[in-house]
Order: sequence, then C-alpha cells, then structure tokens
Amino acid sequence: MRSPQDVNVLITGAGRGIGKRLAIGFSQSKAKVGLLGRSQGELDVTKLEIEDSGGTALRLRADVRNFDQIVMAVDRMTNEWGAVHTLVANAAIQGPIGPFVDNRPSAWHEVFETNIIGVMNCCRAVLPRMVTRRAGKIIVIAGQGGATPRPRFAAYAASKAAVVRFVECVAEEVRDHNVQVNCMFPGETYTNMTDEILHAGERAGVGEIESAEHVQATGGTLSDRQIQLALFLASERSNHLSGKLIYVQDDWKKFEHDSARPDAFTLRRHLK
Repeated sequence: MRSPQDVNVLITGAGRGIGKRLAIGFSQSKAKVGLLGRSQGELDVTKLEIEDSGGTALRLRADVRNFDQIVMAVDRMTNEWGAVHTLVANAAIQGPIGPFVDNRPSAWHEVFETNIIGVMNCCRAVLPRMVTRRAGKIIVIAGQGGATPRPRFAAYAASKAAVVRFVECVAEEVRDHNVQVNCMFPGETYTNMTDEILHAGERAGVGEIESAEHVQATGGTLSDRQIQLALFLASERSNHLSGKLIYVQDDWKKFEHDSARPDAFTLRRHLK
C-alpha cells in the first residue's frame, strides 16, 4: 500500500474555494499537491499556506479549457515528482443566474467549456498513464443541480448533470484497468459562487437567496468532512467503488467495507 508521502495529487481550481480547501487537506495528509488554476496570485497564496505548514506544493498555471496547457501541466508535475496518482477535477463556473429565457447563449458556452470540456481535458490528460500503470483515482467535484432540478441555474445544473453521466461512462471504460472515477458532492460551501447568488438578488429566487445567506453566515459544510471524503475516494480503501455520485452528507464510511449495488448512488441517486 502506497504511503501518503508517495502520493501526488493534481487539483484544478486550487487557488480558492473548495479546491483550495482540498489542496490544504491533501497536503496535511502528507501528499504532494499540484495546484492548477488560472490566477497566479491565488495559486501563490495557496502554495505559501501549504509550504508554511510543512507541505509540498507545485504551482501549475493553466486553463482547463485548453487541452495543450493541461498536458503541459501534467508533464511538468510528472517530471518533478513522478506519476499523477489522483486527479481532483474541481474547476468550474456558475454561469448565468435567472430564468432560462433571459440567458445569453454565449454564457452557456462558457459554462460548458469550463465545467464539461475542462473536466474532459483533465481526465484525458491523466488517464492514459493511469491505465498503463493500472492504478489511478479521479475525483470530479459535482454541484447542486447535478442530480435534481435547479430552476434559474439551468446552465450550471445541466453541466453538472452531464459531468456525473460522463463520470459514470468513463468509470465503466477503465474499470478493468484498476482506475476508479467518482463524483463527489461537497455540500453547500461559502465561495465566490455564494456571493454571485447574493448579488443576483431576485433573479436567483427566494429559496436560493435564503440558502446563500445561511451559507454566508455559517460557512456551510465543514471543510474536514469534505477533506475526509476526498481522502477516502483517493485511497486504496475505495478501490471497489467507481462511477458513483457520493454526497458529503451520505453515510459514505460504510462503503469502505460494503460495496454499493450497481444502480445505487448514480446520476438518479437511487439510495435504497
């Protein structure tokens, strides 16, 4: 079994929000963390925080929408540390907020280019070597609307539902190569997306505003719960799970000793 010090984790969107939380969490478990994102300033801050705490991080400035940039980032990380053992595909944008009939088609293109094509680019960049090594973990961060309707956030919800089905498909393709691909829903968390909802006002809808205000006041899901689920999905303890959509509030610890049946925890969230 590989020790935590020998694990190399690549996290996209690692400069802020959930990506930054997970990057710090993985580094605290002694993994080496590749920080990928578009903002040099944000990546610098995350890298500094990790190294100040005794961790090891590599800044990889790249845009997930650009496949060539992602390949170069993966190659650089591989040259520095060796294989990418785990990919956490976290980078995403929220896109247009409000009734669908008011959405600009160009805004939908932007959402799908980041949330779908971006995930595809990252998976495509790391999977060939994982398949060759017969070992690898991919964790794709899901979001609200991925398994249930989310009015006034149609672009984001549709992109996240597509990501879940993409994960299910790829997981089946690589199952026999000992590569596990899963979706993780991290719960409501205070990020820049929360502020976007609050700034949208009535366009977001009363329920979304109330939820965002609660998350702003409380911080939302505890980072430790998110980190523990991510660490589990990145570990050999979850080798028997693939193609699943697992929520941070699920009783996921039982999966360590009990495989979920094939139709459970998939896109339609069959739980019983």
